[in-house]
Amino acid sequence: MKIIPFYKTEKQLIKKSASGNRDAQRRLYEKYAPKMLGVCRRYIKDLHFAEDVMVSGFVKVFKNLKAFRHEGSFEGWIRQIMVRESISHLRKNQFVVYDETVMEQAHPQTPMDSFDWDTEHIQSLIDSLPDGYRAVFVLHAIEGYKHQEIAEMLDISESTSKSQLFKARRVLQEKLKQQNRIGYGTE
Repeated sequence: MKIIPFYKTEKQLIKKSASGNRDAQRRLYEKYAPKMLGVCRRYIKDLHFAEDVMVSGFVKVFKNLKAFRHEGSFEGWIRQIMVRESISHLRKNQFVVYDETVMEQAHPQTPMDSFDWDTEHIQSLIDSLPDGYRAVFVLHAIEGYKHQEIAEMLDISESTSKSQLFKARRVLQEKLKQQNRIGYGTE
């Protein structure tokens, strides 16, 4: 039996999805959901909340598909929606900018037995950051936004964005140093 593809190009798939074709929407969702969950997960510690944000992001994607002009990457367009949804979630859940006292009160990270520097381990280090540090770090270091853009997204000053990034990097460096000391038996 010969299988005939219904959608030869992504552009056709997007067009069918925009017209309300549920099968095309499902195919788009299945194609991009794993990557977009990863995007949401960078901002939101709890996997269940990240999944909720991703789903609400896809609702916006499908509502606004007709606005996509095929100028640039479709994946990049979806990614922007997911980033905005994640930031919106953080704001709704009392996103705050942290100072030094928050880090002093933070729960210490337990040492890990294995030092596999896999994605899960790196994500756990990023998750250990307070929300304010984490959001700025992910936006700048991972997503590549400039401080001015971050300031506008998070409704903070540009200098606060720079300060949060500096503090996040310092905290991550300390955690890595601590894990290396523990891992090498020098502590």
